[in-house]
Amino acid sequence: MAYEFQEGELRRLQLKTLEMLVFFRDYCEEKGLTFMLCGGCCIGALREGGFLPWDDDADVFMPREDYERLAREWEGHERYALLHPGEGGSYGNAFTTLVDTETTCLREQTKDRAMPHGIALDIFPLDGCPTGWRRLRQKWNAMLFSLFVTEVVPRKHGRLIALGSRTLLGLVRSPARRQRVWRRAERRMSRFPIAGCERITELCAGPHYMQKEYPSSAFAGVVWRDFEGERMPLPAGYDDYLTLAFGDYMTPPPPGKRIPEHDIVFLDLERGEKG
Repeated sequence: MAYEFQEGELRRLQLKTLEMLVFFRDYCEEKGLTFMLCGGCCIGALREGGFLPWDDDADVFMPREDYERLAREWEGHERYALLHPGEGGSYGNAFTTLVDTETTCLREQTKDRAMPHGIALDIFPLDGCPTGWRRLRQKWNAMLFSLFVTEVVPRKHGRLIALGSRTLLGLVRSPARRQRVWRRAERRMSRFPIAGCERITELCAGPHYMQKEYPSSAFAGVVWRDFEGERMPLPAGYDDYLTLAFGDYMTPPPPGKRIPEHDIVFLDLERGEKG
């Protein structure tokens, strides 16, 4: 059953998420890290000047080098926790997440995991996209990485993928062996520098998006746009990126699809879990 937001609650969630985006923007500027809005936030910046009215989270891209630097150099924060895949056990995502620990947001897929549960900013790496058989191997390794680092069987990508995923997890049961599998797969899938490739791909957002191949010019820099009264970076070639990823992104979806996407089961925007 979908979570039923109380009156004004979704908007308050968005404004809390905006605080996290502003913090992340300022942090990246201080550290010399590149990021850019992606997905619904990128569309929202262009179409609404902010969040899409039904959006319940925020997503950003980072080039792989900056993405790894962020995790490596993060020094901790009193309010925000950075969750990086594989550190401290699995937390159900194949990408890095910034969590607001002064809120509580339980999601169906991760509600029972030992991790901070708060509203989140999802951070996805961008990788160079090779050609030919190397691209096939990259996608295979991306699938292995996602499966073994999250230890979650995909639910929305067909029976064949679900069956294969359950089989592989059943064959490799040891946590230590699973870690060896995903670490090797991560090294292999991310070994293609963006500077040496004509196309760029996203490997950590699930089987659908890892098929996408964008021209490298789409992410050659950033352009700044208004987002809820704040200046936020978008991919310089946002039209190429969004058209390839979503089609006619400036036309809103049918009313029946204008709904929050994530499986929230409990939300408290005033208190963290230990509050």
